[in-house]
Amino acid sequence: MSEDIIFKMAQYIIEQKESLTPEVLSEWYNIILEDYIKLAPDELKDKLEIQQDPILPMKFNIKVSKRAIDYFITAIEKNLNKMPKPTQIYFMKVEELVLKKYEEEVNRKS
Repeated sequence: MSEDIIFKMAQYIIEQKESLTPEVLSEWYNIILEDYIKLAPDELKDKLEIQQDPILPMKFNIKVSKRAIDYFITAIEKNLNKMPKPTQIYFMKVEELVLKKYEEEVNRKS
C-alpha cells in the first residue's frame, strides 16, 4: 500500500471516531431540536427536552410527549443523510429506543 492510501485510511478512521464525541452529538441534537420546533405544531413545540448529562457527557436524557414523537422522529430522519455514518447509526438507535419505549407504554395501558 502506498503512503497516500494509508494516510487517507487513517484520516477516515479519525473522522469517523470524532463523529461520536459528546460535542458532535450535542450539535446534532441541537440541529434536530431546531428542526423539531419548525415541524411541530405550536401546542407541541415545548414537548421535547434533550439534556446532556453533565457527569456522563455521552448520555443524553430525552423527554418527549407521546403526541410529539412523530415530529421528533421526522426531525431525526430529515438529518440522517447529513451525518457521518457512526452518527447516523447512533441516531437510528435513538429512534429505535424512543419507539420501543412508546410501544411499551401503549401496551402497558392496553
